[in-house]
Amino acid sequence: MNSVLTDLPLWVPPSGRGPGLVLVQEIFGLDDYLRSVAAELASAGYVVGVPELFRRTAPGWSSTHDEAGVAASMEVASSFDPELGLSDVLATVAHLRGLPAVTGGVGVLGFCLGGSLAFAAAAAGDPDTAVSFYGSTVPARIADLAKVTCPIQFHFGGQDPYIPRSDVAVVEAAVAAHPGAEIHVQEEAGHAFHNNVAPMFHHPQAAARAWGLTREFLRRTLPS
Repeated sequence: MNSVLTDLPLWVPPSGRGPGLVLVQEIFGLDDYLRSVAAELASAGYVVGVPELFRRTAPGWSSTHDEAGVAASMEVASSFDPELGLSDVLATVAHLRGLPAVTGGVGVLGFCLGGSLAFAAAAAGDPDTAVSFYGSTVPARIADLAKVTCPIQFHFGGQDPYIPRSDVAVVEAAVAAHPGAEIHVQEEAGHAFHNNVAPMFHHPQAAARAWGLTREFLRRTLPS
């Protein structure tokens, strides 16, 4: 067994069963924010698994959500191998498919680093649906959208200092030509705007709009 699965954190819905979702972390690790997202998705009827992407270089990593935490997390992320991370995400998708509690399909949903990996996993052809929040490598790799056969939803902030608006426009153009893909840009928001425990990033109004769109998309493409 892939060791990412040995101690895989799982959130199970009250019914004890439902479709699977692989929730893919930001650079901050499995923190209170990600746990709250996992719990909310489980309450909506999904079996949620969160692979630990930094287990090879910084096991158990979780940081604060201030300037110091961002700097420390970026240092940890600098040692991250995205191909190994993608293999962990895909292994988690396969693992969820085999769980008795998982009925129906398995999707991926990721933020920041996880948004890049959610898109990469969709391009690998494995999940049944995918949601990518502000993945920084998405614009440069948008040609891979041609490989995506599942429904996919992208979210970006129009004021993201890490992802220029011109790069987001490249994704918009590709999505417009790809059936099953959609993109939503919160023009007034920056990076990581959904992270409600990071005051330097969180934009409550944009987060609420984007999360409403995400939940509606999941209801359509991975009904619980």
